[in-house]
Amino acid sequence: MTTSNPTMLSGISPSGRLTLGNYLGAIRNWVGAQGQFECFFPLVDLHAITVRQNPETFADRCLDFIAQYIACGIDPTENAIFVQSHVPEHSELAWILNCYAQTGELNRMTQYKDKSRRNVENMNAGLFGYPVLMAADILLYQATHVPVGEDQKQHLELTRDVAGRFNNLYGPVFTIPEPLIPAVGARVMSLQNPTRKMSKSDEVEGNLIVLLDSPDVISRKFKRAVTDSGNEIVQRVDKPGIANLLNIASATMNVSIDSLEERYRGKGYGQLKSDVADAVIALLEPVRQRYEEVRSDKNGLEDILAVGSEKARAKAAKTLTEVHRVLGLIPATSRDRTLDNGY
Repeated sequence: MTTSNPTMLSGISPSGRLTLGNYLGAIRNWVGAQGQFECFFPLVDLHAITVRQNPETFADRCLDFIAQYIACGIDPTENAIFVQSHVPEHSELAWILNCYAQTGELNRMTQYKDKSRRNVENMNAGLFGYPVLMAADILLYQATHVPVGEDQKQHLELTRDVAGRFNNLYGPVFTIPEPLIPAVGARVMSLQNPTRKMSKSDEVEGNLIVLLDSPDVISRKFKRAVTDSGNEIVQRVDKPGIANLLNIASATMNVSIDSLEERYRGKGYGQLKSDVADAVIALLEPVRQRYEEVRSDKNGLEDILAVGSEKARAKAAKTLTEVHRVLGLIPATSRDRTLDNGY
Protein backbone atom coordinates (compact mmCIF):
# COMPACT_ATOMS: atom_id res chain seq x y z
CA MET A 1 0.00 0.00 0.00
CA THR A 2 3.00 2.28 -0.31
CA THR A 3 2.40 5.43 -2.33
CA SER A 4 4.49 7.47 -4.75
CA ASN A 5 2.63 10.69 -3.95
CA PRO A 6 4.72 12.88 -1.61
CA THR A 7 2.89 13.13 1.69
CA MET A 8 4.05 15.06 4.75
CA LEU A 9 2.84 14.69 8.32
CA SER A 10 3.81 16.75 11.32
CA GLY A 11 2.11 17.56 14.59
CA ILE A 12 2.65 19.27 17.92
CA SER A 13 1.49 18.20 21.37
CA PRO A 14 -0.80 20.81 22.98
CA SER A 15 1.17 21.23 26.19
CA GLY A 16 2.46 24.58 27.36
CA ARG A 17 2.48 27.39 24.82
CA LEU A 18 3.75 27.58 21.26
CA THR A 19 7.10 29.35 21.08
CA LEU A 20 9.42 31.00 18.63
CA GLY A 21 11.29 27.69 18.58
CA ASN A 22 8.16 25.84 17.46
CA TYR A 23 7.63 28.40 14.72
CA LEU A 24 11.18 28.54 13.36
CA GLY A 25 11.90 24.85 13.84
CA ALA A 26 8.59 23.44 12.61
CA ILE A 27 5.58 25.53 11.70
CA ARG A 28 7.30 27.89 9.27
CA ASN A 29 8.64 24.87 7.43
CA TRP A 30 5.12 23.43 7.28
CA VAL A 31 3.95 26.63 5.63
CA GLY A 32 6.70 26.33 3.03
CA ALA A 33 5.79 22.71 2.33
CA GLN A 34 2.24 23.56 1.27
CA GLY A 35 1.77 22.82 -2.40
CA GLN A 36 4.78 20.48 -2.48
CA PHE A 37 3.15 17.70 -0.44
CA GLU A 38 -0.22 16.38 0.56
CA CYS A 39 -0.03 17.66 4.13
CA PHE A 40 -1.56 16.34 7.35
CA PHE A 41 -1.18 18.52 10.44
CA PRO A 42 -2.64 16.81 13.52
CA LEU A 43 -2.74 18.36 16.95
CA VAL A 44 -1.52 15.31 18.86
CA ASP A 45 -3.63 15.65 22.00
CA LEU A 46 -3.28 11.97 22.97
CA HIS A 47 0.47 12.50 23.33
CA ALA A 48 -0.15 15.36 25.77
CA ILE A 49 -2.02 13.22 28.29
CA THR A 50 1.09 11.28 29.29
CA VAL A 51 1.32 14.30 31.62
CA ARG A 52 -1.77 15.13 33.67
CA GLN A 53 -3.77 17.91 31.98
CA ASN A 54 -6.42 20.17 33.49
CA PRO A 55 -9.70 19.09 31.84
CA GLU A 56 -11.19 22.55 32.38
CA THR A 57 -8.54 24.25 30.24
CA PHE A 58 -7.24 21.51 27.94
CA ALA A 59 -9.89 21.82 25.21
CA ASP A 60 -9.44 25.60 25.04
CA ARG A 61 -5.67 25.21 24.77
CA CYS A 62 -6.14 22.75 21.90
CA LEU A 63 -8.25 25.31 20.06
CA ASP A 64 -5.62 27.97 20.84
CA PHE A 65 -2.98 25.81 19.15
CA ILE A 66 -5.14 25.16 16.10
CA ALA A 67 -5.83 28.89 15.74
CA GLN A 68 -2.08 29.53 15.87
CA TYR A 69 -1.44 26.93 13.16
CA ILE A 70 -3.78 28.91 10.92
CA ALA A 71 -2.45 32.30 12.04
CA CYS A 72 1.06 31.17 11.08
CA GLY A 73 -0.09 30.46 7.52
CA ILE A 74 -1.36 26.86 7.39
CA ASP A 75 -4.26 26.89 4.92
CA PRO A 76 -7.12 24.66 6.14
CA THR A 77 -8.64 24.55 2.67
CA GLU A 78 -5.51 22.94 1.22
CA ASN A 79 -4.36 20.76 4.12
CA ALA A 80 -5.87 18.45 6.72
CA ILE A 81 -5.78 20.21 10.11
CA PHE A 82 -7.31 17.96 12.75
CA VAL A 83 -7.18 16.70 16.31
CA GLN A 84 -5.56 13.30 16.80
CA SER A 85 -8.26 11.99 19.15
CA HIS A 86 -10.90 12.69 16.47
CA VAL A 87 -9.32 9.95 14.34
CA PRO A 88 -9.58 6.70 16.36
CA GLU A 89 -7.44 4.85 13.81
CA HIS A 90 -4.39 6.40 15.54
CA SER A 91 -5.07 4.52 18.76
CA GLU A 92 -5.95 1.26 17.03
CA LEU A 93 -2.84 1.20 14.86
CA ALA A 94 -0.71 2.14 17.88
CA TRP A 95 -1.89 -1.02 19.66
CA ILE A 96 -1.13 -3.15 16.63
CA LEU A 97 2.34 -1.63 16.26
CA ASN A 98 3.00 -2.23 19.96
CA CYS A 99 3.04 -5.89 18.98
CA TYR A 100 5.86 -5.23 16.48
CA ALA A 101 7.99 -2.81 18.52
CA GLN A 102 10.56 -4.35 20.84
CA THR A 103 10.83 -3.35 24.50
CA GLY A 104 14.59 -3.02 24.10
CA GLU A 105 14.06 -0.40 21.39
CA LEU A 106 11.69 1.58 23.58
CA ASN A 107 14.04 1.36 26.56
CA ARG A 108 16.73 3.07 24.48
CA MET A 109 14.59 6.11 23.64
CA THR A 110 16.41 9.18 24.95
CA GLN A 111 13.21 11.16 25.49
CA TYR A 112 11.72 8.32 27.52
CA LYS A 113 14.72 8.36 29.83
CA ASP A 114 14.53 12.14 30.15
CA LYS A 115 10.77 12.24 30.75
CA SER A 116 11.04 9.40 33.25
CA ARG A 117 13.48 11.44 35.32
CA ARG A 118 11.15 14.45 35.21
CA ASN A 119 7.94 12.49 35.92
CA VAL A 120 8.96 10.21 38.77
CA GLU A 121 5.50 10.55 40.37
CA ASN A 122 3.71 9.63 37.14
CA MET A 123 5.72 6.88 35.47
CA ASN A 124 2.86 5.71 33.27
CA ALA A 125 3.02 3.20 30.43
CA GLY A 126 2.08 5.96 27.99
CA LEU A 127 5.52 7.53 28.44
CA PHE A 128 7.08 4.21 27.43
CA GLY A 129 4.78 3.64 24.44
CA TYR A 130 4.80 7.26 23.26
CA PRO A 131 7.10 6.54 20.26
CA VAL A 132 4.78 3.75 19.05
CA LEU A 133 1.82 6.12 18.95
CA MET A 134 4.04 8.53 17.05
CA ALA A 135 4.85 5.76 14.58
CA ALA A 136 1.14 5.13 14.11
CA ASP A 137 0.56 8.85 13.51
CA ILE A 138 3.06 8.77 10.67
CA LEU A 139 2.36 5.39 9.08
CA LEU A 140 -1.43 5.81 8.98
CA TYR A 141 -1.07 8.45 6.27
CA GLN A 142 1.67 6.71 4.28
CA ALA A 143 3.84 9.78 4.92
CA THR A 144 6.87 9.95 2.65
CA HIS A 145 8.43 12.81 4.63
CA VAL A 146 8.35 13.91 8.26
CA PRO A 147 9.90 17.19 9.43
CA VAL A 148 11.92 16.41 12.55
CA GLY A 149 14.32 18.22 14.83
CA GLU A 150 17.44 16.56 16.09
CA ASP A 151 15.61 15.44 19.24
CA GLN A 152 12.99 13.54 17.21
CA LYS A 153 15.31 11.71 14.80
CA GLN A 154 15.48 8.70 17.13
CA HIS A 155 11.69 8.38 17.13
CA LEU A 156 11.56 8.51 13.36
CA GLU A 157 14.22 5.84 13.16
CA LEU A 158 12.04 3.65 15.37
CA THR A 159 9.10 4.31 13.04
CA ARG A 160 11.19 3.25 10.07
CA ASP A 161 12.39 0.11 11.90
CA VAL A 162 8.89 -0.95 12.95
CA ALA A 163 7.47 -0.27 9.47
CA GLY A 164 10.28 -2.24 7.86
CA ARG A 165 9.76 -5.15 10.25
CA PHE A 166 6.03 -5.21 9.50
CA ASN A 167 6.62 -4.96 5.74
CA ASN A 168 9.14 -7.81 5.82
CA LEU A 169 6.47 -10.03 7.34
CA TYR A 170 3.40 -8.98 5.34
CA GLY A 171 4.53 -7.12 2.22
CA PRO A 172 4.70 -3.38 1.39
CA VAL A 173 1.91 -2.19 3.68
CA PHE A 174 3.64 0.95 4.99
CA THR A 175 5.61 3.67 3.26
CA ILE A 176 9.03 4.09 4.90
CA PRO A 177 9.20 7.83 5.76
CA GLU A 178 12.22 10.06 5.21
CA PRO A 179 13.22 12.86 7.61
CA LEU A 180 13.10 16.53 6.65
CA ILE A 181 15.56 18.47 8.81
CA PRO A 182 15.75 22.25 8.24
CA ALA A 183 19.25 23.70 8.00
CA VAL A 184 18.44 26.93 9.88
CA GLY A 185 16.30 27.54 12.93
CA ALA A 186 15.81 23.88 13.69
CA ARG A 187 16.93 24.22 17.31
CA VAL A 188 16.22 27.48 19.14
CA MET A 189 17.63 27.54 22.66
CA SER A 190 16.39 28.99 25.94
CA LEU A 191 17.18 32.70 26.33
CA GLN A 192 18.29 32.26 29.96
CA ASN A 193 19.88 28.83 29.61
CA PRO A 194 21.17 28.58 26.02
CA THR A 195 22.54 25.08 26.53
CA ARG A 196 18.94 23.80 26.66
CA LYS A 197 16.32 23.83 23.92
CA MET A 198 13.55 26.43 24.19
CA SER A 199 10.61 24.43 25.55
CA LYS A 200 6.92 25.29 25.26
CA SER A 201 6.37 23.64 28.65
CA ASP A 202 8.95 25.83 30.40
CA GLU A 203 7.33 27.76 33.25
CA VAL A 204 10.10 30.38 33.46
CA GLU A 205 8.88 33.29 31.32
CA GLY A 206 12.33 34.65 30.57
CA ASN A 207 13.43 31.40 28.94
CA LEU A 208 11.09 31.53 25.97
CA ILE A 209 9.46 33.74 23.38
CA VAL A 210 5.78 32.80 23.14
CA LEU A 211 4.14 33.25 19.73
CA LEU A 212 1.49 35.47 21.30
CA ASP A 213 3.88 37.68 23.28
CA SER A 214 3.38 41.42 22.78
CA PRO A 215 6.19 43.51 21.22
CA ASP A 216 7.06 45.02 24.60
CA VAL A 217 7.38 41.59 26.20
CA ILE A 218 9.56 40.32 23.35
CA SER A 219 11.89 43.33 23.62
CA ARG A 220 12.19 42.91 27.37
CA LYS A 221 12.98 39.19 27.14
CA PHE A 222 15.73 39.72 24.56
CA LYS A 223 17.28 42.53 26.61
CA ARG A 224 17.59 40.10 29.51
CA ALA A 225 18.84 37.19 27.38
CA VAL A 226 22.01 35.55 28.67
CA THR A 227 25.17 36.33 26.72
CA ASP A 228 28.77 35.21 27.21
CA SER A 229 32.09 36.52 28.44
CA GLY A 230 34.13 38.66 26.06
CA ASN A 231 32.68 40.97 23.44
CA GLU A 232 33.00 39.10 20.14
CA ILE A 233 29.79 38.37 18.25
CA VAL A 234 30.69 35.02 16.74
CA GLN A 235 29.13 31.55 16.65
CA ARG A 236 31.34 29.32 18.80
CA VAL A 237 30.76 26.38 21.14
CA ASP A 238 32.10 28.39 24.08
CA LYS A 239 29.60 31.22 23.37
CA PRO A 240 26.18 29.48 23.49
CA GLY A 241 24.24 32.65 24.32
CA ILE A 242 25.57 34.61 21.36
CA ALA A 243 25.35 31.54 19.10
CA ASN A 244 21.65 31.26 19.98
CA LEU A 245 21.01 34.95 19.23
CA LEU A 246 22.86 34.63 15.90
CA ASN A 247 20.86 31.53 15.03
CA ILE A 248 17.58 33.35 15.74
CA ALA A 249 18.78 36.41 13.81
CA SER A 250 19.76 34.28 10.82
CA ALA A 251 16.38 32.51 10.78
CA THR A 252 14.31 35.69 11.18
CA MET A 253 16.37 38.03 8.99
CA ASN A 254 17.17 35.44 6.30
CA VAL A 255 20.88 36.29 6.54
CA SER A 256 23.77 33.85 6.88
CA ILE A 257 25.68 33.52 10.15
CA ASP A 258 28.89 34.59 8.37
CA SER A 259 27.20 37.79 7.16
CA LEU A 260 25.88 38.51 10.64
CA GLU A 261 29.31 38.03 12.21
CA GLU A 262 30.70 40.54 9.72
CA ARG A 263 27.81 42.98 10.29
CA TYR A 264 28.33 43.01 14.06
CA ARG A 265 32.12 43.06 14.06
CA GLY A 266 33.16 45.63 16.67
CA LYS A 267 29.58 46.18 17.89
CA GLY A 268 28.20 45.36 21.31
CA TYR A 269 25.86 42.67 22.52
CA GLY A 270 23.14 45.27 23.15
CA GLN A 271 22.91 46.14 19.46
CA LEU A 272 22.54 42.48 18.50
CA LYS A 273 19.83 41.93 21.11
CA SER A 274 17.89 44.97 19.97
CA ASP A 275 18.08 44.00 16.31
CA VAL A 276 17.04 40.39 17.00
CA ALA A 277 14.09 41.61 19.07
CA ASP A 278 12.97 43.92 16.23
CA ALA A 279 13.23 41.08 13.70
CA VAL A 280 11.22 38.69 15.89
CA ILE A 281 8.55 41.33 16.55
CA ALA A 282 8.19 42.00 12.82
CA LEU A 283 7.84 38.25 12.23
CA LEU A 284 5.36 37.48 15.01
CA GLU A 285 3.14 40.55 15.26
CA PRO A 286 1.10 39.61 12.14
CA VAL A 287 0.69 36.12 13.63
CA ARG A 288 -0.63 37.54 16.89
CA GLN A 289 -3.10 39.78 15.08
CA ARG A 290 -4.33 36.99 12.81
CA TYR A 291 -4.66 34.67 15.81
CA GLU A 292 -7.08 37.04 17.55
CA GLU A 293 -9.27 37.02 14.46
CA VAL A 294 -9.25 33.23 13.99
CA ARG A 295 -9.63 32.32 17.67
CA SER A 296 -12.67 34.55 18.12
CA ASP A 297 -14.65 32.34 15.69
CA LYS A 298 -15.01 29.10 17.70
CA ASN A 299 -17.65 27.67 15.37
CA GLY A 300 -15.40 28.29 12.39
CA LEU A 301 -12.52 26.49 14.11
CA GLU A 302 -14.71 23.51 14.92
CA ASP A 303 -15.86 23.36 11.29
CA ILE A 304 -12.23 23.34 10.15
CA LEU A 305 -11.47 20.44 12.51
CA ALA A 306 -14.52 18.50 11.32
CA VAL A 307 -13.45 18.81 7.68
CA GLY A 308 -9.84 17.98 8.55
CA SER A 309 -10.72 14.88 10.55
CA GLU A 310 -12.99 13.64 7.76
CA LYS A 311 -10.14 13.94 5.27
CA ALA A 312 -7.71 12.32 7.71
CA ARG A 313 -10.05 9.41 8.49
CA ALA A 314 -10.60 8.70 4.80
CA LYS A 315 -6.87 8.08 4.33
CA ALA A 316 -6.26 6.48 7.73
CA ALA A 317 -9.10 3.99 7.23
CA LYS A 318 -7.54 2.73 4.00
CA THR A 319 -4.26 1.99 5.75
CA LEU A 320 -5.91 0.33 8.72
CA THR A 321 -8.14 -1.81 6.49
CA GLU A 322 -5.02 -3.10 4.71
CA VAL A 323 -3.34 -3.78 8.06
CA HIS A 324 -6.39 -5.77 9.19
CA ARG A 325 -6.35 -7.72 5.92
CA VAL A 326 -2.73 -8.81 6.09
CA LEU A 327 -3.09 -9.75 9.76
CA GLY A 328 -6.10 -11.92 8.99
CA LEU A 329 -8.53 -9.98 11.19
CA ILE A 330 -12.19 -10.58 10.34
CA PRO A 331 -13.57 -7.66 8.31
CA ALA A 332 -16.23 -5.61 10.09
CA THR A 333 -18.54 -6.05 7.08
CA SER A 334 -18.79 -9.79 7.81
CA ARG A 335 -20.27 -9.10 11.23
CA ASP A 336 -22.58 -6.48 9.75
CA ARG A 337 -24.03 -9.05 7.34
CA THR A 338 -24.53 -11.54 10.17
CA LEU A 339 -26.45 -8.98 12.18
CA ASP A 340 -28.60 -8.13 9.13
CA ASN A 341 -29.56 -11.83 8.87
CA GLY A 342 -30.90 -11.80 12.40
CA TYR A 343 -28.04 -13.59 14.19
